Amino acid sequence: MRYFDLVLTPGEQGIHPVDGRLASEPEVTRELLHHVDAYSDGTGALLYRLKGDPEAAVAAIQGEGLLDYDVTDPDDEGRFYCYAHLASNDPDGTLLGLPYDHALIVETPIRFRGDGSLRVRIVGQHATLRNALAAVPDDVRVTVEEVGRYTPGRKDARSLLTDRQREIFETAVDRGYYRIPRGITQTELADELGLAPSTVDEHLRKAESTMLSSILEEYHQRGGE
Repeated sequence: MRYFDLVLTPGEQGIHPVDGRLASEPEVTRELLHHVDAYSDGTGALLYRLKGDPEAAVAAIQGEGLLDYDVTDPDDEGRFYCYAHLASNDPDGTLLGLPYDHALIVETPIRFRGDGSLRVRIVGQHATLRNALAAVPDDVRVTVEEVGRYTPGRKDARSLLTDRQREIFETAVDRGYYRIPRGITQTELADELGLAPSTVDEHLRKAESTMLSSILEEYHQRGGE
């Protein structure tokens, strides 16, 4: 089995028209997709973690393509979960249908990046993965970040981070903090996150240390090849 780590930047309809309406709602931020599924009848299901106004989210998803929904109450940080059962909407022309059509495994959760794109790991046979990429709708931009042999049970180094560390680290990556030259300073990043620069620095250092240790440990376990 192989895996592809992809960054997908959907068009206006998102991964489904309901998703596109949610993406356009300014009072709601899509953070994670905890579950993605597509069924033989063309319908599908999404489970989001959102941040913002639950009423605005419900109003946004109403309309064509939605069969059923439910939302949880927000926590102290304004995060809540939204389940959406989606009607068939030409599954061959939306991202939602690709895993079902091509017998792929999509690792979850899937994190939405700051620009609305998604970083996704998909698993399957190499030829099948290639065919799935060729079937991606024309209005979706795809960037392949990494390709490798999939080992069940192998943890992504990011999964070892706390939720806060991962949020800050991935925001830093999205904003170009690790580019040369830097796309954003640590002070600017702290302002965007609403945190003190010292707090951002501490979380980034811990995240970097955790992931580098994980990478080195895996390297030595594989015999340093």
